[in-house]
Amino acid sequence: MKTVCGLAVAALALLGGRAEAENRPLAVDLELVLAVDVSYSMEIDEQRSQRTGYVEAFLRPEIVEAIRSGPWGRIAVTYVEWGGTAVQVLPWTLIDGRETSAKFAEKLRQQPLRRISFTSISNALAFSRRLFQLNPYAGRRRVIDISGDGPNNAGTPAPVARNNTVAQGIVIDGLPIMLNRGSASIPDLDAYFKECVIGGQGAFLLRVSDIDQFSEAIFRKLLTEISGLTLSRLLLPSLHLADYRPVYNCFVGEEMHERRIRE
Repeated sequence: MKTVCGLAVAALALLGGRAEAENRPLAVDLELVLAVDVSYSMEIDEQRSQRTGYVEAFLRPEIVEAIRSGPWGRIAVTYVEWGGTAVQVLPWTLIDGRETSAKFAEKLRQQPLRRISFTSISNALAFSRRLFQLNPYAGRRRVIDISGDGPNNAGTPAPVARNNTVAQGIVIDGLPIMLNRGSASIPDLDAYFKECVIGGQGAFLLRVSDIDQFSEAIFRKLLTEISGLTLSRLLLPSLHLADYRPVYNCFVGEEMHERRIRE
């Protein structure tokens, strides 16, 4: 009887161990949120070039090689579009090779373009933070890759959201879009991103100052984030880090919006 009971206990323990293993998050090298600006200040051709840049990047063999070269050889990615609010366009997707990377690119290519009023970097960061809590993955690193063509003008000030995000161990990298097409932007948007938006260990930004730079900038940025290589080894001559400023007005977007309301 004792032997039978012992076998039953062992079987239950084995089943419990399997259930626990099945419920355990899947280890990945990187959890990456691609948070892409689709506010009305982004022209349709800019949106299209930006989307194409991400699609093309996940089709490039260098990106696949970078994914496969990590300790686990896989990453988890989700694609978010934002303005005043945010929408998760593609769910968390495991990418572990050429086929899964190509499928992600194709699904993204098929999505319709959208536009969302206002520019709330802070809401985009808060939305992205929650996505990390809801996914079934456990990444060695967690990164939000956020693009934008203007400063925060709605919701919580950007530095507050940045600080809350970094406090959770999440790195924020930036892609300031500086095409100088709209009144909602500022001439030193790269400095704004540097001082008010990006943060965390190894955080960096690349700026886009010409629409033809989108694809290469996005590729270099993703390659840096996925591979963990230093930015200086991947930086193109036409792409530059922002100059650091010890004092910067991080409320410039909110002040511009307030002035427009008064006029």
